[in-house]
Amino acid sequence: MAREVALLWWAMCAFATLVLVVVTALWLHAMRRQPREVDAARARQLTLRWLVGGGLLLPTLSIIVLLAFGIPIGHRMLPLPLDEPPLRIEVVGHQWWWEVRYPESGVVTANQLHLPTGRPVDLDVSSADVIHSFWVPRLGGKIDMIPGRDNRIRLQADQPGVFRGQCSEFCGTQHSHMILDVQAHSEDDFQAWLQARSEPRISPLPGPAGEAFQARCGQCHRVAGVSDGERAPDLSDIGSRKSLGAGVLSNEPGALLRWLHEHQRLKPGNAMPLHDDLDPDHLSAIADWLETLAP
Repeated sequence: MAREVALLWWAMCAFATLVLVVVTALWLHAMRRQPREVDAARARQLTLRWLVGGGLLLPTLSIIVLLAFGIPIGHRMLPLPLDEPPLRIEVVGHQWWWEVRYPESGVVTANQLHLPTGRPVDLDVSSADVIHSFWVPRLGGKIDMIPGRDNRIRLQADQPGVFRGQCSEFCGTQHSHMILDVQAHSEDDFQAWLQARSEPRISPLPGPAGEAFQARCGQCHRVAGVSDGERAPDLSDIGSRKSLGAGVLSNEPGALLRWLHEHQRLKPGNAMPLHDDLDPDHLSAIADWLETLAP
């Protein structure tokens, strides 16, 4: 699927370039020609020729060529019945992060999408607030995420790799910072990841720092077996994610503590409150503990 989408994109670019070159050449040719007198019959004949050729035949041929490429690829992206039911994943858009659910296994994650290769995947997309748009350019087309409505798109990754997803509908001031990391695994690796995430073994953070997490963070964030918040991204595997804040900050050692201190500067307007009144040692302990949360 990714190869076919790339082929379609390059074909459209090549065709657009060809049209530009031809139109430019004709324009230059017309500019260089010396004006000459022509009778009315000849003028009508030339006008009719350009209308038929440039106004009818060329657009018709262009549409036929594009449809010949686009219809088969678009047909594969439709959630049509298959011999075997495809994997189903739910994706919910928030301002400004992605909630990803695997309903068959109960796995929940955020800002990352894991897929198996070599088989179709149906994504049921929706929105929790404003209109978003789901788009992974290298895997297929885009589809709107509308509050109160479920849409579905079918994707298929042909080989393992890492792809970038992006909200493609302006959804607020941090629209550009709403990135989705998409990882395509071999079937065995995907099942291993799913199994590891299905049975997390997470020990609560002990002491006053753990109490601070439950009081301040656990009300909004879920950590499997530790807290049940549902208003903010699930943190059960945050230590394994490539980035923080849906692509704002690379998830390197120490990045979580920086995010907790500076999240409103790094991503202004996000829903998480400031932690200025929290003991710095407790905040540091929370960040260190979150870094260990990886399947």
